[in-house]
Amino acid sequence: MTAVLDRARTLPGWARSALIAAALVAVLSVTVTLTGQTQLTSGGTASAAVRLGLPILLAGLGGLWAERAGIINIGLEGMMVLGTWGAAWAGYQWGPWAAMLGGLVFGALGGLLHAVATVTFNVNHIVSGVAITLLGTGLTKYLATLVFTPVSQNPRQSPRLEGFTEFSIPGVAEGLAALEAQQRVFVSDLAGLLSGLVTGLTPILVIGIALVPVSYLVLWRTAFGLRLRSAGESPVAAESLGVNVVLHKYVAVTISGALAGLGGAALVLNPGQLGYLENQVGGRGYIGLAAMIFGNWRPAGLLVGSALFGYVDGLQLRAGGEAVHALLYGATLVAVVVAVLWAIRRMWTAAAVALVAGLLVYAVYWSVDTVPSEFASYAPQLVTLIVLAAASQRLRPPARLGEPYRRGEGR
Repeated sequence: MTAVLDRARTLPGWARSALIAAALVAVLSVTVTLTGQTQLTSGGTASAAVRLGLPILLAGLGGLWAERAGIINIGLEGMMVLGTWGAAWAGYQWGPWAAMLGGLVFGALGGLLHAVATVTFNVNHIVSGVAITLLGTGLTKYLATLVFTPVSQNPRQSPRLEGFTEFSIPGVAEGLAALEAQQRVFVSDLAGLLSGLVTGLTPILVIGIALVPVSYLVLWRTAFGLRLRSAGESPVAAESLGVNVVLHKYVAVTISGALAGLGGAALVLNPGQLGYLENQVGGRGYIGLAAMIFGNWRPAGLLVGSALFGYVDGLQLRAGGEAVHALLYGATLVAVVVAVLWAIRRMWTAAAVALVAGLLVYAVYWSVDTVPSEFASYAPQLVTLIVLAAASQRLRPPARLGEPYRRGEGR
């Protein structure tokens, strides 16, 4: 068993992420069988998870670009807020494609401001990020009052926007629906979860998912990506080799803001929303940052983390406290499996902590019949804390992340 685990650790990042995803599907399948809560793996839950996970994914990709260049971007939340207003304003004027562009531009402006503060003036990255979040929140409130009130008669929201036409992949969607209806263990559960990837699609959803492999190819398979990552690993050495470190940091943080702004546009263009609403970001920028950390600053791991957080959010919105209650049973199974794996590696303390945590979660599951709606609404944030605590042992951030850099240090 130890040899198997050693070989698993040598797998590429995408393969490990796929293995984790398959294991989570197996846990959900067992949980559905034992609890009877079919909403855990239904196609509707999967579709909601994809739509709610998209803004988190885009925010996480934004964080990935910035932090690979050595800039901590805790201002993702504010850049998403700017993107929501920009998307709503442009979308009301010219339609959904303009909404995407508006979100990109306004988010990029927030990223550019962060770059000026951190790269040019060496402002503390955390201070700059918090300031941008506060600025973005205040600015969008003012602009919404100025622009949307005469039209919607409400300073807190925009008029309803035109959305993208939804589409499904013909043949595949019907086949997955038929498999899901058969209620076969694991097969139907997997079909229900996969159906969210082929039904109710929109262009912004397709583009958002495509940006994951695109980001990987650009950052890890091009000379530009190598130079950008060197700015976060060893900027002095990169500059001594002729790399314009300052330029690459500026580009990375501006792209980071654009991606976060696109995440804000995804919220505005969600078929269930189709408009700007004050406070609609709701901490998703921070959750995107957590998904990036969970993914160990890699696109494939980030995709898994975003899917996890989006799934929990979609589940509590569709099925409420009863489904979250059943999810506690699944969390118990995960904790037991993790405890066994750590015990095989002879990490006795970690195994004991995981086992005790699993027993505590199971005690909560056994003692209550449902989770109160007030608690269920905070399930995504709770999952964020738990996942970060569990993943903290294997993290490897860029070597010079958050450190100040001045032009000419490598000369």
